[in-house]
Amino acid sequence: MDYNSADFKEIWGKAADTALLGPYNYLANNRGHNIREHLIAAFGAVIKVDKSDLETISHITKILHNSSLLVDDVEDNSMLRRGLPAAHCLFGVPQTINSANYMYFVALQEVLKLKSYDAVSIFTEEMINLHRGQGMDLYWRETLTCPSEDEYLEMVVHKTGGLFRLALRLMLSVASKQEDHEKINFDLTHLTDTLGVIYQILDDYLNLQSTELTENKGFCEDISEGKFSFPLIHSIRTNPDNHEILNILKQRTSDASLKKYAVDYMRTETKSFDYCLKRIQAMSLKASSYIDDLAAAGHDVSKLRAILHYFVSTSDCEERKYFEDAQ
Repeated sequence: MDYNSADFKEIWGKAADTALLGPYNYLANNRGHNIREHLIAAFGAVIKVDKSDLETISHITKILHNSSLLVDDVEDNSMLRRGLPAAHCLFGVPQTINSANYMYFVALQEVLKLKSYDAVSIFTEEMINLHRGQGMDLYWRETLTCPSEDEYLEMVVHKTGGLFRLALRLMLSVASKQEDHEKINFDLTHLTDTLGVIYQILDDYLNLQSTELTENKGFCEDISEGKFSFPLIHSIRTNPDNHEILNILKQRTSDASLKKYAVDYMRTETKSFDYCLKRIQAMSLKASSYIDDLAAAGHDVSKLRAILHYFVSTSDCEERKYFEDAQ
């Protein structure tokens, strides 16, 4: 019997797709607040993009975000995501990884729908950036290497900022007013990177502070993962002669008393949470200056201001529910 790939396309049906997409659909149906959709809408008020292209770009970003969360939870051995068991806990690691990888290529198919010569290159570049950032994050954890603050922020620009920047660059590539690009590209790109850094520092801060995140992702999950997050890096480097935090991270402990000890030390001894809030404030002023430049050029920046205000208006953990869906 001869086999032809065209024959298998007809055999492949809804049942097979449902089986393959089980882990992805499980996560996608348990929606977070998805700050990326809000950010794309805010970009759309500045960059004139056809509605159909905007919907495609939003869909691409959503697919990539959900797929990356599936892989992240496997790599971090996370038990919870958005308050429910992580996908790999229900479907197993192999099926979850395959489902995530499959959807990366579904996202690429969506990119091909955009009428832009640069779209595939943009997609490839930012996916490489995302995996470079994730790779360094994993390397530091697995080798118990505490990065410098600058090294960590560079990783964040690659990893967390990658999907923000992907959406922005795709929108610029299909914008109806190409002559505006040089005027707004600089401010929007730098604003996007800055928002990505603010978002990640907030996520790191809330992981060790927020009762909301405790219910949805577990108590101080970053400590259990052995992750070098922003406040942990600050604490370790502020007092390098004290190895207590490093030793706790090395254990990847689930012991609540040990994690509470680490949090109390960071709060009272190295003031790492206060430092996080100071850095967020400084970065927000920087982001605000980019938004002001766009406003001065006559662009509608009301949605961008609203997003920035939401990020930095309060340090009350109970109100920051966007971050249930953080990286």
